[in-house]
Amino acid sequence: MDIAAANGYTLTMLDGSSWYHNLTFWSGVAAWILAQVIKLLLYVRRTGRFDPAFMLRLGGMPSSHSATVTAVALSVGLEAGFGSILFALALTFAVIVMIDAQSVRRAAGQQARLLNQIVDELFLDHHFSQKKLVEFLGHTRLEVLFGMLLGIFTALLLHSRLGG
Repeated sequence: MDIAAANGYTLTMLDGSSWYHNLTFWSGVAAWILAQVIKLLLYVRRTGRFDPAFMLRLGGMPSSHSATVTAVALSVGLEAGFGSILFALALTFAVIVMIDAQSVRRAAGQQARLLNQIVDELFLDHHFSQKKLVEFLGHTRLEVLFGMLLGIFTALLLHSRLGG
């Protein structure tokens, strides 16, 4: 018996009882895809170039991490109740992910940018590898906020259309 069933929670399944029928799972997936598509469209608008690899890129507006964890947490709250242990757990992890996205990961991206500048300057005088560190990590608070709002919208939309 699973934990949710043992505690009297029922989670909406779309058409069966497997993970791929779980509305909470698909709320998170849909929020991530939507955030990545929006990122790609903003990139195309800004640069005039279409790069499908951008769909897997980290960082940028909106935060797909924030969208995903918010959609999952809200979906758990809608399914199991906002006073449930499951929602408390989902919300706690969502907050940790969002704080990490706008602080630790953002700082790592800024440090990578600085290190890449140092290597560029040293490369003029010495032979170093031209491989660059990934600079596009983390998010601003605004990117996290818009990711969170996108996650809320996505979970509410899926639950209103597909929920029971």
